[in-house]
Amino acid sequence: MRNAFADELTQLAKQNNKVVLLSGDIGNKLFDKFKNVDETRFYNCGVAEANMMGVAAGMALSGLRPVVYTITPFTTTRCFEQIRVDACYHKAPVIIVGTGAGLSYAELGPTHHSLEDIAILRTLPRMRVLAPCDATELRLALRAALHEDGPVYIRIGKKGEPPIHAKTPNFKIGKAIVVRTGTDVALISTGTIMPEALRAAELLAERGISAEVISFHSVKPLDQEYLEQACARFQLLATVEEHGRIGGLGSAISEWRTARQTTPMQISFGTDDEFMYEVGSQDYARQKYGLTASNIANKVLTALNKL
Repeated sequence: MRNAFADELTQLAKQNNKVVLLSGDIGNKLFDKFKNVDETRFYNCGVAEANMMGVAAGMALSGLRPVVYTITPFTTTRCFEQIRVDACYHKAPVIIVGTGAGLSYAELGPTHHSLEDIAILRTLPRMRVLAPCDATELRLALRAALHEDGPVYIRIGKKGEPPIHAKTPNFKIGKAIVVRTGTDVALISTGTIMPEALRAAELLAERGISAEVISFHSVKPLDQEYLEQACARFQLLATVEEHGRIGGLGSAISEWRTARQTTPMQISFGTDDEFMYEVGSQDYARQKYGLTASNIANKVLTALNKL
């Protein structure tokens, strides 16, 4: 996904001379083509992410369209105050991109895990929170973010994520995309965990359960229209995210359902309320927290049997 991000941002920079890129001392070679467009619009801000966010906000308030890019925890939790006060409070149109979201950097330990970013950033007034499921959605999200007049956060994977969309979907911030239609259960997924949700749907189909799989690329704002009709159509909603269960997509939908007193049962798949001290691959980490197709399918079957 990061290669797609670099390519799409380069194309956008060719079209819009106000697009500038700020990097937290990563991806220098990745952005060689961007720098070939105009090297004066690339800023390596070093390992000083809080300062970088303040600089980006100042640029945005001066008429530029800054895009901030670094590893997810360093562009979110490390500079939360600057995002809150400099970007959100001033409604500065800063696009914040966090690469290697979730457990993409599982082998580097908890300092590089990002399992709280959705939770903290969706609390901020004026902030949009996006989690595209593949490179196609990422490109569309980046284009859409440039049309927003306030801050946007986009969490992306690292590399090697499989394509989900064979054709370019209709993308709009706040509108979910149905990837696979179904009639019995809704698997509501956000971000790069989508392949596991799709495989879970296949496993459920083998057991006679029709699962609809939806890309909730927008965690804030939620697609309330889809949720309204999903609550009327399905016995069970299952949210799937590579993020902590506290404060993420599952929590956002639970809050929405509570306010409207909707009746379908909901189960949520995410990481536990703990740090992962073990070192292992992303696949190992997903296995540890049950973010696998087989576990999702089994838990859905168990929940349906209780209804």
